[in-house]
Amino acid sequence: MSDSKFTAPVVQELLDSELSERSLIPSLQEKILAIRNSLRPGQQQMADWQSGPLAISAVPGAGKSTGMAAAAAIAIARQYERSSSYRQLVVVTFTRSAAANIKAKIRKFLRDDLSLPQTGFFVYTLHGLALNIANRHSNLSGLQLENVILITPTQSHRFIRTAVEQWIVNHPDVYLRLLEGHQFDGEETERLRRQSVLRTEVLPELANMVIHEAKSSGISPEKLREWSKQTTDEYAILSVAAGLYEQYQNLMRSRDFIDYDDMILAALRVLENDSARHIEQNQIFAVFEDEAQDSSPLQTQLLEILASNREYQRENSLLLTPNSARAKRPADANSTQHSPLNLVRVGDPNQAINSTFTPADPIYFRQFCEECERIERLATMDRAGRSTRIIIEAANFALKWINNQWLATTKTNNKQQIPDNRQVPFRLQTIRPVEVGDPQANANPAPVGRGLELYTPRDIHHTVELLSQRVIELFGEDPTKNSAAILVRENRQGRWLAEALTPLCKEHKITLYDVGERDRRSHVPQEILALLQFCDRPHSPDYLKAALEALVQRQLIPTQDLNALASLPEEFLYPGPLATPQPETEQKAARLCRSLLRARLELPLYQLISFLALTLNYDQAELATADKLAERVNQQIASNNSMGGMLSALSEIVSSERFEPVETEDSEERYTRRGQLTIITMHKAKGLDWDYVFLPFLHENLIPGRFWVPPQSQFLGDFTLSEVARAQIRATLHEEAIIPDVNQAWEVAKNLKTSEEYRLLYVAMTRAKLLLWMSAAQKAPFTWSKPDNLQEQVPCPVFPALKRQFPECVVNLAAMSKQI
Repeated sequence: MSDSKFTAPVVQELLDSELSERSLIPSLQEKILAIRNSLRPGQQQMADWQSGPLAISAVPGAGKSTGMAAAAAIAIARQYERSSSYRQLVVVTFTRSAAANIKAKIRKFLRDDLSLPQTGFFVYTLHGLALNIANRHSNLSGLQLENVILITPTQSHRFIRTAVEQWIVNHPDVYLRLLEGHQFDGEETERLRRQSVLRTEVLPELANMVIHEAKSSGISPEKLREWSKQTTDEYAILSVAAGLYEQYQNLMRSRDFIDYDDMILAALRVLENDSARHIEQNQIFAVFEDEAQDSSPLQTQLLEILASNREYQRENSLLLTPNSARAKRPADANSTQHSPLNLVRVGDPNQAINSTFTPADPIYFRQFCEECERIERLATMDRAGRSTRIIIEAANFALKWINNQWLATTKTNNKQQIPDNRQVPFRLQTIRPVEVGDPQANANPAPVGRGLELYTPRDIHHTVELLSQRVIELFGEDPTKNSAAILVRENRQGRWLAEALTPLCKEHKITLYDVGERDRRSHVPQEILALLQFCDRPHSPDYLKAALEALVQRQLIPTQDLNALASLPEEFLYPGPLATPQPETEQKAARLCRSLLRARLELPLYQLISFLALTLNYDQAELATADKLAERVNQQIASNNSMGGMLSALSEIVSSERFEPVETEDSEERYTRRGQLTIITMHKAKGLDWDYVFLPFLHENLIPGRFWVPPQSQFLGDFTLSEVARAQIRATLHEEAIIPDVNQAWEVAKNLKTSEEYRLLYVAMTRAKLLLWMSAAQKAPFTWSKPDNLQEQVPCPVFPALKRQFPECVVNLAAMSKQI
């Protein structure tokens, strides 16, 4: 038998077998369909996206991050099918931890559900994306990263302080007008007081605000001056702001420093070049943006340029420029139906809680939603399975009640105004429970207790008693089964609560995690500085004590009388042969301190910070933050490589700058561990959830709070310069007909603050799954810097409304006390 006659049937048989096996393997389309069918209707609309603009307005607990990850994986799979070109999906989110979270989810879908390589996409924070573009085209961006230093400007930063002083020298007449205020009798002591207030508080605050607000919108100092000509206020606030802004920019350029807004501006400079823009656009087939409600104008502009294809035409696209408004676009919806903008923006306008201290403004995402709705490209994810039904009902009621109260105060001529996105705090969007058969396990779970519990304690101490009692009941015999959090409005409340609850948690073996104290990575520069100052001057009792405190805080040496150790540094560090023998705890501290001094002598200067980070037994996130700090300091002292230069640079960072920590993938997990009672601010809690959520201290003086002028600056009037300037800048960006005067701008600023505080409460309420515990004590501090100074406090206006709407959820404290 010839070889050909023998092999032909065998080859055919193998081929038939392989084809038969392949028919049993799901095709890529079938895998895509399987993912789609596992999603909720709102998530499916995101997964069905193939091109063009799409807005997704998602309620809390709707699963937008899971939906976005699934939609991203499906979009990548379709790109594999339809195109041989290797173009990427770019996903942009708000924080580094969120970026790490969504990246892991996309990879899981690609690997486990689609059997595809875990490639074809990038996940960035907005500033990371901008820096990446600027770095690739450094000749166009003007950023030479090896020569510049990134800073986070704050009100106390030396550049802002220097800018203020230079502006005063250059504008003595305007400064004198501010000094006089509304009235001034020329008394020298009062003059000195006002000078101090202007130099250290009012003008630095105005400079800090305008740098963030105007720069993030692409507004130059020259443009601010032009706008100031349309205002008539006696202080020429926008003109003053422009001068401070200009001085700051000059200082930054002269020292080769940049801030985060400079990154975005540098990326936009790159994209103004046709060739560079085409290169960047040709690498991207679409852009997905998470947390879109927190975007600023420049961020929106950057993403929309990248989301456009190579045939992008500025006049025909949905591009938002810093000085343009959506209203100026062509009215014909069909003209944008086939827009080249491949952009999916996902967010919740009702969770916009950053606009009073960042340049973020929810109006831009609201407008994007309205435009997409006009061309039928708006999807609403309103089904949420996170919370039990009573919590959903409470959140929906709070939203509608606040909007109704808001509109009731804005009636004019006895006619109800038509609500729009600038009049009311919330977009009219109702959270709905999921449908039967929802893929989420235990969706809309059964409540624990009443699901919603409303308390009115006598005072804040009674609040702690009631909260403690409920925590013990909820955690029960096995604390590891449940997760719980206390959400506070400000860190000072958290510190007070942590101190009050620590004994209880130890007794009942409940882990207490105070995020405000233990999870701020800004402690890294301070601890490193303390050890370096000791290494530089070990004979200083103050420096020795500060170093020992850092070592005790890190639990590297036992707690002991540090004053006794630090009072005689030489005897403590190098006891003589006739000295009294040191106890073991003291010997351990001395050995560790001596090892630090040896390292100072033996290691090169640039390695010291990394060595100290290892000595302090930092975790992964802290080590990454220390490496970032070392790189920053070594770069800054390149021209003065000495211990003195290093200490000076570190001291500046600690005293005048909020050093940004490096986040890790498990940061959210640390906050929501089972068996743990987490104390966390309402702002920090966004994006997280727990079985039980406690909201104590719901008082009107904090939510919505009172917009007030500090007594020391009231000589300028019943307003603050910074808030007036912010409102005037935003009014111009929103293309309102006229720039509001001082009084109107102050009212706008108050409304912005009130709206955001109510949205913050809404975010806090929707973190709970099984039980939402809310309280407003009859007596509480006016300021939490003095927690013992109790006085009658009015509850947050929403709280009594909730009690009236849900009387069955009001806890009878008199009955409870009788039972006890």
